[in-house]
Amino acid sequence: MGVRNETQVVEFVFLGFSGILNSHIYLFLPFLVIYLVTVLGNLTIFTLIQLDSSLRMPMYYFLSHLSFLDTCISSVTVPKILVNFLRQRQTISYNQCLAQMFFLISFTGTEGALLGVMAYDRYAAICKPLHYYGLMNTKVCTMLALASWVWGALDSALHTALSTTLSFCGVNQIHHILCDVPPLLKIACNDAHINEMTVRIASYFVGGGPFLFIILSYSLILRSILKIRSTTGKRKAFSTCASHLIVVIIYYGNALVNYNRPSTGGDSMETDTVVSIMYCIISPMLNPLIYSLRNKEVKGPLRKVLGSWRKTARPHSTS
Repeated sequence: MGVRNETQVVEFVFLGFSGILNSHIYLFLPFLVIYLVTVLGNLTIFTLIQLDSSLRMPMYYFLSHLSFLDTCISSVTVPKILVNFLRQRQTISYNQCLAQMFFLISFTGTEGALLGVMAYDRYAAICKPLHYYGLMNTKVCTMLALASWVWGALDSALHTALSTTLSFCGVNQIHHILCDVPPLLKIACNDAHINEMTVRIASYFVGGGPFLFIILSYSLILRSILKIRSTTGKRKAFSTCASHLIVVIIYYGNALVNYNRPSTGGDSMETDTVVSIMYCIISPMLNPLIYSLRNKEVKGPLRKVLGSWRKTARPHSTS
């Protein structure tokens, strides 16, 4: 066997958009619009929850964390993509790659755990209404939110630490649009068996744990709702869960395809690119739209704020 070149890689080249090499400048505007909509939508919901007293409930406390997380997820990936579009050069330094991977895994892992916490909140509200504010008091909510952040950070720290042990033998082309564990493992030239096993275990434990908890919570919620005699009561109970369920389906559906898709010869770089765009770029944009369009408690304060902005803007426009 020949000895492979152990040259240290200092920069990676993303190949995810290589199929549309001459159209990078045309992709800049749609990606910029998506990023601005994501940041504006999530920060609007976050600010509303902080300022409006009617939204100071456990459900909206966790929603504010979700909105902040979605802003972070989008900010970890999209600005670098936009800069590379303008530079016409799809590159990232080794250290920036590890940093991007750390924050991406941390934020997405935290979001998965937070969705599990939000499912428990819905369970407590529907199945234990008389004990709800005792079960979900300020201290409990703070601890659950903090535990979600720690959950994601620890998982990310493990993956990032293991990734520093990878050697790339001078190969620096990543068949992807961002830095993540699976694409780095594909180009590593040393034995990455421990890394691969860790990814598999973490995907089942870190991702699957909250998902099973969500299924259990909603099984108990469904059983409780079916006991409600009035149609109006059932509809009201279902409506409080609808937005969360939609977000859960989008998040875990994309995560399942992104991290647990069977590795076959038919997999293409284009498929990986589309999946990553859906998981890391489109989903954070959709979440505030889902919660604001389907939630009367959010729509009310939002209309109030928009109305006040119009009133303050009117004198300036007529002067």
